[in-house]
Amino acid sequence: MTASFPMLAPTIAGAGEGRKILLLSTNLMTHGGAEVQVMQLAAALHRRGWNAVLVSMLPPGELSAEVRAARIPVYSLSMKRGVPDPRAVLRLKKIIDLFQPDLVHSHMTHANLLARAVRPLTRVPVLICTLHGLHMNAVRRGSPRMREIAHRITDRWADLTTTVCRAAAEQCILNGSVPQGKVLPLPNFVDTGLYRPDPETRARLRSMLALDGRFVWLAAGRLEAVKDYSTMIDAFASVCAGQRRATLLICGNGSLTDAIRRQIAARTLNESVRLMGVRQDIPELMAAADAYVMSSRSEGLPMALLQASAASLPIVATDVGGNSEVVEDGETGYLVRPADPDALGSAMLRLMALPDVDRWAMGAAGRARTNSLFSQDRVASRWEELYTRLLTAKAADPVLKFKAAQYHR
Repeated sequence: MTASFPMLAPTIAGAGEGRKILLLSTNLMTHGGAEVQVMQLAAALHRRGWNAVLVSMLPPGELSAEVRAARIPVYSLSMKRGVPDPRAVLRLKKIIDLFQPDLVHSHMTHANLLARAVRPLTRVPVLICTLHGLHMNAVRRGSPRMREIAHRITDRWADLTTTVCRAAAEQCILNGSVPQGKVLPLPNFVDTGLYRPDPETRARLRSMLALDGRFVWLAAGRLEAVKDYSTMIDAFASVCAGQRRATLLICGNGSLTDAIRRQIAARTLNESVRLMGVRQDIPELMAAADAYVMSSRSEGLPMALLQASAASLPIVATDVGGNSEVVEDGETGYLVRPADPDALGSAMLRLMALPDVDRWAMGAAGRARTNSLFSQDRVASRWEELYTRLLTAKAADPVLKFKAAQYHR
């Protein structure tokens, strides 16, 4: 069920019978890590008895299977990308007035700012704002500084800001976007039942893609500057010089697709690097791969690393943002300096040189760590506990000012 603002019913009923939660996101689509996380959180809360509604600032793309199966109501504020629209404040206010949520949980910078702008105009018992990246960057343009300043100015209307990793929380305090004591790291989660080793799928897909006998590296993400695929291609050129049976699969698209394709050709890697485009079978591709590589210059807590780790893939990644919270250097993979193709290529060759049994043990250790810290059930329980504690505290004292230190676990 998806509705634009003019189609709103006189009353809004969520998909559950328990406490009401409205989750506000900049967008909803199945090929965005943060967006998928929001939809999966809504579905997890629904299964736990929460009455959930999703609101997207932009017209949503394809909804996740979990949201469709749970019949969670989804509403759009019908905004256009890059075009400020003050009417969105009134649209969101009306949705809140009709649904009367116990708690609003906004995700990503623009949604956070919108939720804060609406709060003085309507009843919102608790507002939690989540930042999904290390910096408040737009995908392709703009300095984050103005967004950081706006986040700080509007902080008075948020009860708590959460980030997906410790590094992002520290960055918020450093740049002044959140006061110290009002920011709490709470990680992303991954479906470890979907992302897992699967020998049958591995054999079938490797045969289908003509990968038998090759060491397969996988990378997935937007083909944009922050992901630094240029460094990855340069690094992989050195890998191919030492290991000619290596293949790199890159999944995703973006503004740099043509530039990356030209770099692959210039490095004479057309036979070894495959640009796969946007794929809907990432779990299967991870089952077919031998290792995962990430060359980003900046990250929050990337879903791709959690997925790869759940799939028992050893990982080589740059040591930025929350990557070190997923990858234990020397135990579940290797971490290297960003923007250093020599370091990245050397780490990839080092992993490939390991005996199979050691490389498999590395991947198994990564899956065990992910099950322990980042499973859907584990993190959803932490969200539910946080919601409950904040609602209980606010009911006892409506003017209570929360301190993040109270909720660290």
